[in-house]
Amino acid sequence: MNERWLSVEEIADHLGVSRDTVYGWIATREMPAHRVGRLWKFQTSEVDDWVRRGRAADEGSGTIKEEPGRSKPARMSR
Repeated sequence: MNERWLSVEEIADHLGVSRDTVYGWIATREMPAHRVGRLWKFQTSEVDDWVRRGRAADEGSGTIKEEPGRSKPARMSR
């Protein structure tokens, strides 16, 4: 049986992350994605395997982690 192709919104929901995180992973972490015209499509089995191999958790994955007990840096004004 053929696996259904998922959209960015559907794969983000499947993984419990935002669409922006998915786009970041495509660009920087080599998330398995297939371009169909202007759209990105995903197969759940490929993405799940990619996550299991730890690729989503690698350093520089595009997500910002705050250190416990530290506040966010202040913005500099001009």
